[in-house]
Amino acid sequence: MTMPLAGLLDKTAAVLRRDLLTTLRYRSGFLMMAVGTLAELAAFYYLSRAIGPGFRPHGMDYFAFLLVGTGFYTFLLMGMNSFLTSVQEAQQTGTLEVLMTTATSAPVLIFLSAISAFARNTLRLLFYFAAGFLLLWQTPLVRPNFSACLVVLFLSALISISIGIVAAALQISIQKGSAVIWLLGSGAWFMTGTLFPISVLPKPLLAIAKWIPITYSLDGMRLALLQGANWNLLAHEIMILGLFAVVLLPASLVVFAYTVRRARLEGTLAFY
Repeated sequence: MTMPLAGLLDKTAAVLRRDLLTTLRYRSGFLMMAVGTLAELAAFYYLSRAIGPGFRPHGMDYFAFLLVGTGFYTFLLMGMNSFLTSVQEAQQTGTLEVLMTTATSAPVLIFLSAISAFARNTLRLLFYFAAGFLLLWQTPLVRPNFSACLVVLFLSALISISIGIVAAALQISIQKGSAVIWLLGSGAWFMTGTLFPISVLPKPLLAIAKWIPITYSLDGMRLALLQGANWNLLAHEIMILGLFAVVLLPASLVVFAYTVRRARLEGTLAFY
């Protein structure tokens, strides 16, 4: 049965309120995040200055290129990881089996557990961009296409949610969900244009990069935010991101629902 929209909104608001109170209670975590973000930005700023102004990937200032690439990639990766973390914590505390027997469907439960993490990651991304662009105040920047930025952000978040749900399903079925996040965190970043344009990659890796949706997320966000690209110039990235989202999200929900149903039958729901 489909959950009424009002009920879903009430549960979402309750989860966000709980996590907001937790964040206010442990303010030191936010301060540590802010200090770490500023240190990372400083490292990238001086790295770009050491390389020099002659290196302008796709005509962009290299620090701005790094800023959007690393900030947006981290946002998407942390969003994926939030689903896996929610399942792992529920397994370790012994609450997963109880939660999965409530009236709320399994995919909705995972969504509610991870949505606050997405909210925190969004605030971190905004802080990251704001602090980074302050370092670029002497660099002439074009007027961003903010509406396109929101579209790219939305579609990329749907893709991130899809991959996160698959990771959560693998965690429930074979306790290897962290392998998906590790693969993206330690390997895929190299091929998605986070630190340098993918055009410099060897042809085999370039072919793989074009099948990774985050590649188009970073390209689209850079075009919209740093170059103010219009909708015609962004049509390719947005179309591909839309196709990935339309395919991956329903497929991930089907996989997760099947995994939970099978784990219940086999009695392995709480294994970790």
